[in-house]
Amino acid sequence: MRTPEETLAFTIEMAEKKIHKPLESKLILSFIGGAMISLGYLAYIRVAASMIEDWGSVASFLGACVFPIGLIVILLAGGELITGNMMVVFAGLLDKKVSWSELIKNWLVITLGNLIGALFVAFFFGKVTGLLTSGDFLAEAISLAHAKVNATPTQAFFSGIGCNWFVGLALWLCYAAKDTTGKILAIWFPVMTFVAIGFQHSVANAFLIPFGMMMGEVTLTQFLGNFIFVYLGNIVGGAIFVALFYYKSFKH
Repeated sequence: MRTPEETLAFTIEMAEKKIHKPLESKLILSFIGGAMISLGYLAYIRVAASMIEDWGSVASFLGACVFPIGLIVILLAGGELITGNMMVVFAGLLDKKVSWSELIKNWLVITLGNLIGALFVAFFFGKVTGLLTSGDFLAEAISLAHAKVNATPTQAFFSGIGCNWFVGLALWLCYAAKDTTGKILAIWFPVMTFVAIGFQHSVANAFLIPFGMMMGEVTLTQFLGNFIFVYLGNIVGGAIFVALFYYKSFKH
């Protein structure tokens, strides 16, 4: 396992690689990233929905246990996720290996690809296949969507911070680990924890809330009002609470 100083150096190296990927690669990998996170959320709902009434928080915990598959696929097989890049690319900025313009361009492209991937899963796997359109699955998906959009801007912002503090830590620990088993465990525990707590992830919400829109239960205005504040919170959680804090601690 890498030391914190070695992990920081590796993170900065990864930031440079992310910036210099061709646009086509960024779009394809970010589509995969958005789709994988959404499929993890779809798995959460399919696992937890039918057990919520009888099992309560245990059902939510079991759902949280399958959610991390999305980030595991992204980091081990290949993918780009904006919440991860909020931490990694910002670390490169702090070390002056990445410029502000490069950071902003990267974040915009990856966000776009993530949104397309999330909407793809919401429509084709959530609605067209019928996996979320009936019974307990529909009820749970709509209940979750309503809970997201009913959060106040302050609640959404700080929930976003909590979420991406854990996602940033998942990437940090994955970069620190040197073997596949270690990387999977490093990703699984932080991601499972933020989902079990109930923190909000902007890309996951871009799957869930638009699905609610497709079912006529949520409006576009509600989605945007949630997405903007969760996204801003995600930036703070990844860029400040992980990248900046560890850069200041370990860059000597």
